[in-house]
Amino acid sequence: MAVVVVESPAKAKTINKYLGAGHTVLASYGHVRDLPPKDGSVDTEHDFDMKWEVASDSRKHLKAISDALKEDNELILATDPDREGEAISWHLTEALTKSRALKKTTPVKRVVFNAITKSAVTEAMKNPRDVDMPLVRAYLARRALDYLVGFNLSPVLWRKLPGAKSAGRVQSVCLRLIVEREMEIEAFRAQEYWSVEAELATPRGATFTAKLVSLAGKKLDKFDLNNESAAEMAVQAVTSRDLAVTSVEAKPASRNPSAPFMTSTLQQEASRKFGMGAKHCMSTAQRLYEAGYITYMRTDGIDMAPEAVMSARDVIKDRYGAEYVPKSPRMYKNKAKNAQEAHECIRPTDMAVSPDKLRVSDTDQRKLYDLIWKRTIAGQMEAARMERTTVEIGSKDGQVGLRATGQVVLFDGFLKVYEEGRDDVVDDDDKRLPQLSEGDKTDKRAVTPEQHFTQPPPRYTEATLVKRMEELGIGRPSTYASIVTTIQDRGYVIKDKNRLMPEDKGRLVTIFLVNYFRRYLEYDFTAALEGQLDDISAGQADYKEVLEKFWRDFSAAIAETSELRITEVLDKIDEVLAPQLYPPREDGSDPRVCPKCGEGRLHLKTARSGGAFIGCGNYPECRFTRPLGVTDDAQAELSGDGKLLGHDAGDPISLRTGRFGPYVQRGEATKEDPKPPRASLPKGWEVDSIDLEKALMLLSLPRPVGPHPDDGELIEAGIGRYGPFVKHGKKYANLPEVDEVFTIGMNRAVEVLAAKQTRGRPAAAAPLKELGEHPDGGALAVMKGRYGPYVKWDKINATLPKEMEPETVTLEQAVELVNAKAATKGKKKAPAKKPAAKKPAAKKPAAKKPAAAKKPDAKKD
Repeated sequence: MAVVVVESPAKAKTINKYLGAGHTVLASYGHVRDLPPKDGSVDTEHDFDMKWEVASDSRKHLKAISDALKEDNELILATDPDREGEAISWHLTEALTKSRALKKTTPVKRVVFNAITKSAVTEAMKNPRDVDMPLVRAYLARRALDYLVGFNLSPVLWRKLPGAKSAGRVQSVCLRLIVEREMEIEAFRAQEYWSVEAELATPRGATFTAKLVSLAGKKLDKFDLNNESAAEMAVQAVTSRDLAVTSVEAKPASRNPSAPFMTSTLQQEASRKFGMGAKHCMSTAQRLYEAGYITYMRTDGIDMAPEAVMSARDVIKDRYGAEYVPKSPRMYKNKAKNAQEAHECIRPTDMAVSPDKLRVSDTDQRKLYDLIWKRTIAGQMEAARMERTTVEIGSKDGQVGLRATGQVVLFDGFLKVYEEGRDDVVDDDDKRLPQLSEGDKTDKRAVTPEQHFTQPPPRYTEATLVKRMEELGIGRPSTYASIVTTIQDRGYVIKDKNRLMPEDKGRLVTIFLVNYFRRYLEYDFTAALEGQLDDISAGQADYKEVLEKFWRDFSAAIAETSELRITEVLDKIDEVLAPQLYPPREDGSDPRVCPKCGEGRLHLKTARSGGAFIGCGNYPECRFTRPLGVTDDAQAELSGDGKLLGHDAGDPISLRTGRFGPYVQRGEATKEDPKPPRASLPKGWEVDSIDLEKALMLLSLPRPVGPHPDDGELIEAGIGRYGPFVKHGKKYANLPEVDEVFTIGMNRAVEVLAAKQTRGRPAAAAPLKELGEHPDGGALAVMKGRYGPYVKWDKINATLPKEMEPETVTLEQAVELVNAKAATKGKKKAPAKKPAAKKPAAKKPAAKKPAAAKKPDAKKD
């Protein structure tokens, strides 16, 4: 018999079914060792020696593997087929050797499979190999680099930039992308332009729309009609002339399907179609992989196994007909950035298992599998065939020209199954046109001008951010999700309506790093370093030489900041951000002069919380402040009487700004009522987006939800100092989104309140999953906790490993977890299930005597 080790218990359970009684399959629960978070874990003075530490949670898993090896003298490492999987296998080997659980005579084999199916697993077992040390060295280099940057750069931030938390090698570069996009948006100045469209009718009465493309015999450029007067003149030119079709051109066109998914494209499409974050997408895909439904989900490859291609073609023929199967299979190839990530594409392990046949209850897993199955099947289907038509319409004198475009789908091909989503809305000429012939006269039904303004570049979504990182060569498939999640967890970025916006502290950190560590935030430098890590994994570079070169320059850059003072740092950031912080004023006056006192100069200031604001240099005599992102002109407009939004019940509703930022107000302050109703704008609500309707929504808070079904006391929803909440009596519970304050119903409110911890003891929160009875008695359930999900059995709470999702926990796994937790407390059973145990405890007076005898010693101490 042999001991087979994989990462997760779910994967272990699936593989155990395939291998049978001849193998003992155990889980390592991810990495068993890591660098301790303290100085010297990577010894730069002694050839970058790395000091590893076994995590406390991992000791029991290592012990289980060690105990199994006493009976079975063979170790098979079957961790994931990528760099991280290779590193876990190496760590296991090293840790087991150090504990002497592995003997010199113990055979150690490494097997990899791209899918957890019986055929893939049994085939892998026939072809074992050694641990791939170049991949391990690439992991060691990456881990050492991340440690050296994070552990040395973060203290610089803490000392020089109040409120900053930490910095990471790739996360900081990713944050820079978001901050620079926000600065582009702030610097953007909208430009006006107009378009003219005509609704025309054919001689047979069919209507269609055409756009004005030439005027006075000249082709119209985008900004030629730059104001309303020019647009009206164009309308008159069209209206005053008879129009006829001058040409009709129809061209055949085809559209090919997209390639199968790799990690980045799966994350992008899941974000577009489901609003699914990168981390959640990968977690969901992981569960599908471990259940044997899809191939490995961390990959740069888009090629597909020949047998899978043929299986897909068979499914297409059976479900959609032979006309949807191309004459020859579609073969997709790309050059992966990293050979160790170059696995097969992400696809179903069995093409015949269509989404309606999937035996999975989890909604997100079903949606993601449906997406993967359709993309894979569509990738092997015929192209869509279309006919694109362009119709030119003009006046006899050639002064006016219009154009109408459209297309007809002649054969839907792969579009019958799947169409790729888009990040941003674009004009699409897919409308059908009526039958038209050259010389046909057209009747004008309406000629309409439309005003437009150029738009700033859109903020990143997780999908577009991952796409941009991939384009720049930053990060790799296994890192995208953690990178995007980390910058949000640190409070540097918030997500609002699926768009990523930098917080003040994120902006300050980026400007600081760009100015004092510019080289390490350059996109080219980060991509080149990723290339060097790829070279290490391919055995073409020495990882310690890469570390030595990096550390030599990086440590010098750290040393150069040692004498910096906080005021110097703020002055530098203030200087760099000046174009955004102090734009020209309409009256031409100095934008740095305080608009309140007229004497002090405006400066960037930081709060202990890490936030930033603009304040007057004459403080405390002048207490003028304004938030970042609000100009003095906007501040002036909102100061004093503010900006009138409208009236409600005779009261003026205005938008104003104060010390703590913009707010809305009902009425005016009077001697009788010096503090009229006010409401601050919640985080994420832009000043420009506030209208009368939104102002009244804010002023109506707190919003009554209804009487609680248990006691009839009113439940209210509102926005407070700590964000959106629901309230029942004196009990408050936070809501995840501001918008939910205005929509939350009774069922959801009761659920949120029930899950809230009350003062002194937890409320009876509903379990995430009820598992059944423990063999020793008592219910087992998966609960949601402050520090993550856990299994509860009476008074025993066992935290779920990071790799284990709450929805997938089985009764057997839960029993194992709580028993292990109980064992660490010296208990084999839950205390509440053994009431008789209380009597022996009371009959132990002898246990008290030694304690009493020790009191004099305690006094001496």
